[in-house]
Amino acid sequence: MTGAEVLVKCLEKEGVELLFGYPGVAICPFFDALLDTQIRPVLVREEQNAAHAASGYARMTGNCGVVAVTSGPGATNLITGIATAFADSIPLVCFTGQVESHLLGNDVFQEADISGACESFVKYSYIVRRAADIPQIIKEAFYIAGSGRKGPVLIDLPMDIQLEEVQRFSYPKELSMRTYKPTVKGNGAQIKRVISQLKDARRPIMCVGGGVHLSGAEAEIRRFAEAHQIPVVSTMMGIGVMPTEHPLYFGMVGNNGHVYGNRAMNEADLIMMVGARVADRSISQPDLIMTGKIMIHIDVDPAEIGKIAGPNTPLVGDIRTIFREMEKHEIQTTTSAWLRTLQGYKTDGADREVQNRRSRSIKGKTLADPAQFLRELSLAMKKDAIVTVDVGQNQMWACANYVVRDGSFLTSGGMGTMGYALPAAMGAKLACPKKQVVAVCGDGGFQMTMMELGTMEQYGIPAKVVILKNRTLGLVYQYQKLRFKKRYIVTELGDTPDFEKLAEAYRMQYFHIGSQEETQDALQAFLADEKSAMLVCDIDPEALA
Repeated sequence: MTGAEVLVKCLEKEGVELLFGYPGVAICPFFDALLDTQIRPVLVREEQNAAHAASGYARMTGNCGVVAVTSGPGATNLITGIATAFADSIPLVCFTGQVESHLLGNDVFQEADISGACESFVKYSYIVRRAADIPQIIKEAFYIAGSGRKGPVLIDLPMDIQLEEVQRFSYPKELSMRTYKPTVKGNGAQIKRVISQLKDARRPIMCVGGGVHLSGAEAEIRRFAEAHQIPVVSTMMGIGVMPTEHPLYFGMVGNNGHVYGNRAMNEADLIMMVGARVADRSISQPDLIMTGKIMIHIDVDPAEIGKIAGPNTPLVGDIRTIFREMEKHEIQTTTSAWLRTLQGYKTDGADREVQNRRSRSIKGKTLADPAQFLRELSLAMKKDAIVTVDVGQNQMWACANYVVRDGSFLTSGGMGTMGYALPAAMGAKLACPKKQVVAVCGDGGFQMTMMELGTMEQYGIPAKVVILKNRTLGLVYQYQKLRFKKRYIVTELGDTPDFEKLAEAYRMQYFHIGSQEETQDALQAFLADEKSAMLVCDIDPEALA
């Protein structure tokens, strides 16, 4: 067997069914070996989008997403996608082709030190030196990517190693890495301490983050909150852990979060941070908020605990494992008065939000209100639908107004990568072909990755695309308006492309909303069947998120 054939055999052993990539000469032996397997390669139109698509796939399956691209610019194009996955702890295994081993360091055609370039954006990286080492490397890579705090692993494959012959194939059945042993089971003494602190609290709150989704612990969190009547807020990446309209859920916190959610965090006497970093977007002044409170921080990554705000009680381990253990203990809490107070805040805040949902006008034309539109979109979608949300004003409006029921809410949180939504929607749809998948984009972010409409058409991926069109780079335009007194520069997109003709070019159905009154009928037609479709919603460029 060649090294490439060994590699593909290893992927089969890991249960890989699908990968996203872009070929080139330096990775051709690997792609050639795929022809003799059931592994399905999907050709994206730009390498960054391979990582985003693999991210959507990984987030919906719980498995590692797999990416394969060529050397040089193929590998460097992939970096933003790898960094996006790293920031949100998404498990990927990324293969890059490389020039022949004896040419490394000579600056030959399409040589790039991709392992060095990605050093700060991966959990680990390999440069394969012997084809015989491939089975051990693949076993380690999938384990590292998918365990502990999940994230991307890079494997650089020189072309001669892919062609090198291996006399015998053997894939490791078990793996033990002396230098990598992530903690899964939480410390028993610390769990008892958490339970004792919860019993004494009168105003406890749980702040859940993306780590809950990565652990698959949504059901455990809901059961625990309901059993002990503990209110819950979320970071952006934790949206969907609790259904939006659950009586114990009090919204997203942070700079762009709900006022009543932030108020709940401020007035709590105990905060449980669960699978969430104490990051600037969710807690901008941690020292101020944590003063006079007990803080419990539960996370699989010990490096995150105490990095920004020191907890009274750190608890390291897998969230699902920890909460299943906590369910075995009896905990009596007294939160009825606290919940009544928070419900009052929520009712007042919701009333103000309803009052603020109004149609806006520009040049005498009544346009759709983005907040109201996204709420109506979510309610028109199926209960278990998947929405992928891009970065910018559309993300802020979606976080505040999209109603999650039994579905999933995917976005780029840590890196804030524009263009994420469309390729992530492709990956999510391939992972869950029976579920409704809708990508929500701004007209700026959409144009960064709109070439992937070609991938959708080629492979028959019937995801749907919503474009909020305000002809600007909305969030930066908004910042220039407020911070720089309307001194706008390079934030106006103009009125191109013609989205209707673009949809026609990619054989997609096209729908348009020009006013709030058109929303209901257009949404029903847009969501009526499983075919791919594009819906463009005109909104006011002066609308603020």
